Amino acid sequence: MKTASTLLVICIAAAVAACNGGAPQGGPPPAPEVGIITLAAQSAELVTELPGRTSAYRIAEVRPQVDGIIRRRLFTEGAEVSAGQPLYEIDPAPYQATLRRAEATLASAEAQLNAARLLAERYEPLQQRGVVSRQDYDNALAGKLASEAAVAAGRAAVESARIDLGYTQLRAPISGRIGRSLATEGALVKKAQDAPLATIAQLDPIYVDVTQSSADLLRLRRDLDAGRLQGAGTRKAKVELQLEDGSTYSSSGALQFSEVTVDPGTGSVLLRAEFPNHDRTLLPGMFVRARLELGRNPQALLVPQGAVARNARGEPTVLLVDAQGKVSEQVVEATRPVGNSWLVTSGVAAGDRVIVEGLQKARAGMTVKPVPVGGSAGPAAAPAAAPAPAAAAGASRGR
Repeated sequence: MKTASTLLVICIAAAVAACNGGAPQGGPPPAPEVGIITLAAQSAELVTELPGRTSAYRIAEVRPQVDGIIRRRLFTEGAEVSAGQPLYEIDPAPYQATLRRAEATLASAEAQLNAARLLAERYEPLQQRGVVSRQDYDNALAGKLASEAAVAAGRAAVESARIDLGYTQLRAPISGRIGRSLATEGALVKKAQDAPLATIAQLDPIYVDVTQSSADLLRLRRDLDAGRLQGAGTRKAKVELQLEDGSTYSSSGALQFSEVTVDPGTGSVLLRAEFPNHDRTLLPGMFVRARLELGRNPQALLVPQGAVARNARGEPTVLLVDAQGKVSEQVVEATRPVGNSWLVTSGVAAGDRVIVEGLQKARAGMTVKPVPVGGSAGPAAAPAAAPAPAAAAGASRGR
């Protein structure tokens, strides 16, 4: 009986050992595998994405320059009009009468001038022979000069009346799209009134106004001065446009200028770009996002955004692996996004191996088994323009 009990204990122990796979207890676990990339300097085109709104290239308000009653409206609301095209007709009858009266006054003055001229010419030889007194001759000359002045005044009155008559036809000051009419036939309008009768907006080309923080402009200038960034030369910077529905505008624009002062309320400067708008897709007041070329960094170090974390102090960090497979944490300076990567300006160097996969399995001081997951980091995976630096930095803080 004792021998049978001993055999049973041995069988149970063998079964337990078989269930445990026969593995030795208390051995060290294998090093976890992590995916790494090796950093390499490369040329990167830097862009920034900024919010903005469209504005008309030119705007003109149609206002009357004479008083009167509108007799006809000569345009279709929302249509394209050409410079000089008649838009409204004000009743011209009073101004036609004024013109005829001025012309009659001018004719009378010209007749008096002719008589005064003949009198002066007749008195001149008579005065020399003593037949006519010097005083009579001087009076004849004065009458001639007064008649000449009356003729000049009459001609000015005729020209003024003719101008007023021309103003009864309200014409388009610029070419563009005209909006709704704010006056109808029969309405009384006044010279130089405050309210316009209609508004014309030139939409081709069209402006896009965006704002950028003065801090970003200062950082850009420092990078250019230090040679870390190559500018675009003297040519105007190219601008791409994203519309409200997420689509990309078919034509690119050019940066025209930036304000010379900083808005004290927002700390930003205004940037204006000009875009062609042949099919009138863009209308004034639309919200858009503009992608601006800032320049090229010929020695950029790009780290995938997923490899950058934040430590307890809020500093951006990456995990590096040395030649022995040991992990270390390194604080970096990630200045701006480029595609789906961060542009890192300090903390790492070309040749460093950065963990991009398996971050949850790696800690500083551990030994890992690095496995390359691709070549050097680069922006090829996301050719689209990156968001503005300020917005991107906020996204990083949320990691």
